[in-house]
Amino acid sequence: MKRRLLLAALAFAASTAPAFAHLDPAEHGSLMAGFTHPLSGLDHILVMIAVGLWAAQIGGRALWAIPTAFVGTMAFGFALVMTGTQLPLVEPAILASVVALGLLVAMAVRLRTAACAAIVGVFALFHGYAHGGELGAAGALPFSTGFVIATALLHVAGIGLGLGISRLSSGGIFSRLLGGLTAFAGLALIFN
Repeated sequence: MKRRLLLAALAFAASTAPAFAHLDPAEHGSLMAGFTHPLSGLDHILVMIAVGLWAAQIGGRALWAIPTAFVGTMAFGFALVMTGTQLPLVEPAILASVVALGLLVAMAVRLRTAACAAIVGVFALFHGYAHGGELGAAGALPFSTGFVIATALLHVAGIGLGLGISRLSSGGIFSRLLGGLTAFAGLALIFN
C-alpha cells in the first residue's frame, strides 16, 4: 500500500506544473508574492527538491544541515541585492545548479556534511540574488519570509521523498534516477 501511495504521489508531482505566474504584491500581499516565487519556476523547484533528496541520501546531520545552509545562504544572496551589490552570471549559475545538484543525487555523492553545505551554499547565493531581483513593489521582509518558507517546504518535500524512496527500494536507485532526470531537465532548460 505504501509503495502505491508513493508512486501515486510521484506521478502526481511529476505531472503538475505551477499554474500561476508571479503574484502581484499589491493584490495578494508581499508574503504570498514571496511564497509563490520559488514555486513558479521549474529551475527553483528542481534545485530545492534535489537539495532535499541529497540530504536524505547522506542522512544524519545532513538532513538538517544541508537545507539550512541553502536557506541561510539564499537569504544572504537576497540581502546582497538590497545593498546594491552586483553579482555576475546569476542565471547561468542557477541553471548550472540544476544540473550539478541533479548529478550529485544521481551519483549519490557522499562528502562531509560541511562540504555538502558549502556546495549548496554557493548555488543558494545565486538563487537568493535572483529572488531579490524579482522584488518589485513587494516589501522586502515579507517577500523574503515568503520565499524562505516555500524553499524550506520544498526541501522538506525532497527529504520526505528521498526517505520514502529509500524505504521502498534498496540502494536508492529511484533517488538516483530522479537525480539523473533533474540533471537532464537542467540541460533542457539551458538549451531551451
